[in-house]
Amino acid sequence: MADLNLLPLAVAIPLAAAFLVPLVPKKSRALANAIALLASVGLAAVVLYLLGRSGSYAVGGWKAPVGIELRLDGLSWLMLAVVAGVSLCIVLYATRYMDHYTARGKFYALFFLMIAGMCGVVITGDLFNMYVFLEIAAIASYALVAFGCEAEELEASFKYAVLGSIASSFVLLALALLYGRFGTVNLTQLAGKIGSASEGAKPLITFAKVLLFVGFGLKAALVPFHAWLPDAHPSAPAPVSAMLSGLLIKTIGVYALVRLAFTVFGLTAGDKVSVALMTLAALSILAGNVLALAQWDFKRLLAYSSIAQIGYVVLGIGLATPLGVAAGLFHLVNHSVFKSLLFLNAGAVEQATGTRRLDEMGGLRERMPVTGATSMVASMSIAGVPPFSGFFSKLLVIVACVQATSVGPIRYVFALVAVVGSVITLAYLLKVQRHGFFGKLRDKWRDVREAPFMMSSAMVLLAVACLALSLLWLPGVRELILDPARKVLVP
Repeated sequence: MADLNLLPLAVAIPLAAAFLVPLVPKKSRALANAIALLASVGLAAVVLYLLGRSGSYAVGGWKAPVGIELRLDGLSWLMLAVVAGVSLCIVLYATRYMDHYTARGKFYALFFLMIAGMCGVVITGDLFNMYVFLEIAAIASYALVAFGCEAEELEASFKYAVLGSIASSFVLLALALLYGRFGTVNLTQLAGKIGSASEGAKPLITFAKVLLFVGFGLKAALVPFHAWLPDAHPSAPAPVSAMLSGLLIKTIGVYALVRLAFTVFGLTAGDKVSVALMTLAALSILAGNVLALAQWDFKRLLAYSSIAQIGYVVLGIGLATPLGVAAGLFHLVNHSVFKSLLFLNAGAVEQATGTRRLDEMGGLRERMPVTGATSMVASMSIAGVPPFSGFFSKLLVIVACVQATSVGPIRYVFALVAVVGSVITLAYLLKVQRHGFFGKLRDKWRDVREAPFMMSSAMVLLAVACLALSLLWLPGVRELILDPARKVLVP
């Protein structure tokens, strides 16, 4: 436990920042930015310190089930690392992006509350506190979507809040049913009691599974639970869009769903839940990509693309094979980086030109070379073009599908869907490059300038990560980072 004394700081640091920044006078922008950056760097340092460590931490010395238990293993560390690394780049970007907004303190307060909630979901050891942290992150995200207070933003936030509240209600009801039947919400103890449950308890367990499946499916925006996402992501400020797509739907959606499916309910390859997850994943890949292909709004296109890419993550993990789970986690990390980068690119373009319409742009790489180059890197990565990181994770998902004999011949259908999805992804991202950054520069964009240094720096860092993450599958790196996370779910 001594090695985990810093684990509570993963929640405490962003929570402290959320309360400190609003106390800074409005005119002191530099101080507010400094606190935000310091908190982000501090969180990243704590996560780096925790690399290779595992175990549980009893908050206040009160052990479970009486006290609050925080747990760290390979999977929770990987998710913490993704949250800390990507959010640091987004905060760096936001220091200048938020110059166009007046309530910087309120933004940072909500932003770090969302980070604290996500970190809490990842490291909590019981279902009730997972729900509490989930609500902290979700409520902060509802407010952030509406941050600009325009009609479009308020409408998107309202829809998101309604559907998010329904999802939370399903999770809370499932929690109450399981606690009422088994007398515990500790994930480890709950798993043991469900594993040895009598036949009479099976209907209740199945009902709780369905509730949790739907609840976290809504949070993850899997088809057909995706209705809130295409409005929420485009409407939010660019740093928030990047957080929603890059981190939030993965931590309070995919991670929570996967953690419960494997750790508590014992998901195995080829069972009904596994096939259901893969089916929804395949639908998400096809629907998300086809809908993205039809979009001309830059951020809405990226929002639909997020639905498709989450499909790849869930498809790999849903296979419940060692290669499938590792590939799914690999793509989760990759998507967090390249989709966050694309939303930051879209934010820089919108701030410079005042439009999100691709058909109104053209030739912007001449005036915004950093934004254009980094968006090309992210586009090629998400489309699965070598040597970018997305190529390796998508290839591994496809190979895992072909090798998954436990699901029968349908595995070839899932593999084909993954291949077709990549081709469509390449098509609409080439459309983004062709209409947004290449072609002839229009006269009205002659005075457009590149994004400020801090915004450009964040985009460059994420673009470098799109290349560097290709190394994640190398034997030494994989054994240090990916394999410990995969072994938590599938030995």
